[in-house]
Amino acid sequence: QVQLVESGGGLVQAGGSLRLSCTASGGTFNTGTMGWFRQVPGKEREFVAFIGWSGRNTLYADSVKGRFTISLDTAKNTVALQMNNLEPEDAAVYYCNKVSTEGTYWGQGTQVTVSS
Repeated sequence: QVQLVESGGGLVQAGGSLRLSCTASGGTFNTGTMGWFRQVPGKEREFVAFIGWSGRNTLYADSVKGRFTISLDTAKNTVALQMNNLEPEDAAVYYCNKVSTEGTYWGQGTQVTVSS
């Protein structure tokens, strides 16, 4: 059973930075994609970024392009999301996601709060 554990959320002022990490355990690695989604109360979960397991292919939501960077450490089965120049609109619960032939998996979420 795949388990995803996120860390790195917290409170930051607008314009600041945070780095989220997600470590995967169980299952089969080196396949599929890993990514980040976010959700605020009353809204649907939205896509933020994903990266292919090769580390060469990435995709970002337009709202975070140029500010967020997703990266992969295959040796540690960890995906990170470096978030710079944070805006109040980025405040949300961020969820790690893994998609492979085994299925779709989610972490428990980590809260990011951005003060203006």
